[in-house]
Parts: sequence; C-alpha cells; structure tokens
Amino acid sequence: MILITENITGTAITQLREQLDVRFEPELWAQPDQLKTSLKGIKALIVRNQTQVTADIIAAADDLQIIARAGAGLDNIDTQAASAAGIVVTSTPQANSLSVAELAVGLMLSLARQIPAADWDTRAGGWNRQVFTGSELSGKTLGVVGFGRIGALTATRAKVFGMNIVAHDDYVDPDADYVKELDAKMLGLDDLLSQADFITCHVPLTDSTREMFNDELFGKMKPGAFFINTSRGEVADEAALARAMQKEQLAGAALDVRQVEPPDASSPLNSLSNVILTPHIAAFTNEAQTRVVDAVCRDVRAILKGEPATDFFNFPKPQSCS
Repeated sequence: MILITENITGTAITQLREQLDVRFEPELWAQPDQLKTSLKGIKALIVRNQTQVTADIIAAADDLQIIARAGAGLDNIDTQAASAAGIVVTSTPQANSLSVAELAVGLMLSLARQIPAADWDTRAGGWNRQVFTGSELSGKTLGVVGFGRIGALTATRAKVFGMNIVAHDDYVDPDADYVKELDAKMLGLDDLLSQADFITCHVPLTDSTREMFNDELFGKMKPGAFFINTSRGEVADEAALARAMQKEQLAGAALDVRQVEPPDASSPLNSLSNVILTPHIAAFTNEAQTRVVDAVCRDVRAILKGEPATDFFNFPKPQSCS
C-alpha cells in the first residue's frame, strides 16, 4: 500500500492510483499523531516538504520500504533513522533545478527594474517614470552562495545578461570544468559579499547554514546590493534582513522561501516596497512538477517490484535492519 500525505498530483500519480493500492490524504501532513497510526501496512510513503518524517514517525511504520520526497531537499526527513531502519529514501534533485534557476533570474530582473512596485503604482493611477529608474544586470557582479547544480544553472543564465560571476562553495573544486566554463571566481564568503551586486542563495539547510545570513553577513554585503533566496527560508534570519533593509544597507531583497511557512502576516518585510515575497513557488512550473512526479512514481514502482531506485539518497533497495 502507498500513502500520499500532501497534495501531490499529476498524470503519473493518477496512473499510480488507478493501478495500485494508494491512499491519498493530502492534509495528513498536518496531523503527525494520525500519520503514525496510518503507517501500518504502508510500503511506500510519498511526501513533499510539509510532512515531517521524524524518527518517531519512521519507528511507527511496520512495513515501510521507501520514503519518496517530491522535491530536492531532505531536511524534513530523518534520513539517519530511515537508513537505520533499512528504508530507501529518494528525492528528485534534478527535476526542478531549471525552474528554480529561472525564478532566481526573474527575481533579479524584478529587483533591478522595480517591476512589482512600478506595477502597483501604475495600477493605482500613477505614471512615475523617474521614480522607477532601475539598473541593468549587464556589467554587474552576481555572487552565488552554493555553487551546485541550481547555482550553476542560475549563473549560466546570468552570464547571458553580461554579468560577472563570483561564487562560494566549500565543496566545489575551483578547477571544475563548469567553473572554468562560466569564468567564475571562487571566493571566500566575506570577499563575495563585499564584491557582489546581487547575492543569490542556493545552499541546503544544515546546522551550519541555519540562519547563516544574519546581522553580521548582511552588514558585510556591498552597500546597495540585492539579496535573493530561493533555497530554504531558515538560512536567512528575516529579522536581521528587515533591519538591513530599514538601514538601507541593501537596495532590495526577494524571498521565495521563509523561516516559517506560511509566514506571519505581521512580518516587517511585508511593508517594505523593495522586498519581493513569493509563496515558495520556485519549483512550481508545469514542466518541473511533471518531472518531479514522474521521478517519484518511477522509484516507488521500482522498489515495490523489487528493483533498485534511481534517485536514491542512501541505498537503491531496502536493507534489513541489523
């Protein structure tokens, strides 16, 4: 039996529900106690990012073989507990990368040209062309924090606009082919922050990245820089960002992800016209979601048939617990 705990839909999910025993409970993610009792007899659990698959949840499963994450990050899954229980954990790290990169570039353009604010003002009856004098991306420096697949795809698109690329990633070889092809300079974080006109964040959520963007780092950014986060909301201290904006240390910011989702309506960021806020939509394009759902269903089918998963995090087939 397969259990889906969030609103994950698409042709591949429809086919899965038609052909196999699937329980579709899109609100179950919000009921952890109920989720525990619902896992009896479940062989495959399909989640997105709202379901917190904790060690307690995993311990409550008596027959679980695979936890399939429809998306890239695994911070909502206790992967150590899953591995210890012999459960395969899969994700879709490449399926939505392009969509995230395109949104990051779209947010850069929107910040540089003040597109949302100009739209709001014009709808209200204004025609203030001088007020919305923006800046070009060409010749500016883009600082990419986290230079993996999404960071590199973002940089590739930024190069088309004539931007210079600097990047920071402790796990990337400065001599890697793609680094050379992008003519990217790998810098220490402080140097990147002091040089970049735009900083785009593409790091996973870990103990070391949680609230890494704080008062200290925002204070080290080039005056008048723009900050963009499409990775995980928890990597940026929103209160610190609001302070940096209010002190005019930064010219603008764009957040697709928030520390708490949905965010508090009283956030000081809501009242700042030079802040763009979107509801975690970076991966939500028709194309990306089709790829994500296809990949999830492919791996679930494989595991249930005794075959290896393709996009596995820990191991390709369920392991017996020692």
